[in-house]
Amino acid sequence: MKRDFKEALENRRSCYNLDNKVSISDNEIKDILNFAVKHVPSAFNSQSTRVVLLLGDHHKKLWNIVKETLRKLVSAETFKSTEAKVDGAFLSGYGTVLFFEDEQVIKSLQESLPDYKNNFPIWSQQTSAMHQLAIWTMLEDAGLGASLQHYNPLIDDEVKRTWKLDSNWKLIAQMPFGNPTAKPGKKEYKPLEGRVKFFE
Repeated sequence: MKRDFKEALENRRSCYNLDNKVSISDNEIKDILNFAVKHVPSAFNSQSTRVVLLLGDHHKKLWNIVKETLRKLVSAETFKSTEAKVDGAFLSGYGTVLFFEDEQVIKSLQESLPDYKNNFPIWSQQTSAMHQLAIWTMLEDAGLGASLQHYNPLIDDEVKRTWKLDSNWKLIAQMPFGNPTAKPGKKEYKPLEGRVKFFE
């Protein structure tokens, strides 16, 4: 059942128990990504966000890249728990959304508007974050569970090489998603007093 925006946002949570038995089509997932990339705002209308959808064997390949990268960096004992987490919370899902920012767009804006040069990388990150939230919330509203991961920059080169992506694209985050098989744990909220101020 479709929710209003506040309900959808409230129910968006990190889901770490996923399987690949989703109830929506690949085209519906693509429509979510297309809608977000088209309508989410960006500073100076830069439209610098790039999104890659990995399904099927592509999704599995990504998380195997993560595992093989981490295997070389941590002890064998530590890797056991790492592998279990990747397999059960990420690889077990249906797909992954990769979020990138096109650094060539940012560089062009820095050159054309030098007074704002130092701000464009910051605004780029904010743009990416808005895309992440929009896609995450819409996936949740469609009945899927997701989480946001950051194995960059460890996997950046291999990801770009494997899928032949533009060298100017900087990997920002990975969002594995699928059918949630368990509800997220209880979330603790800090008091709003001191976090929000009203002047009337």
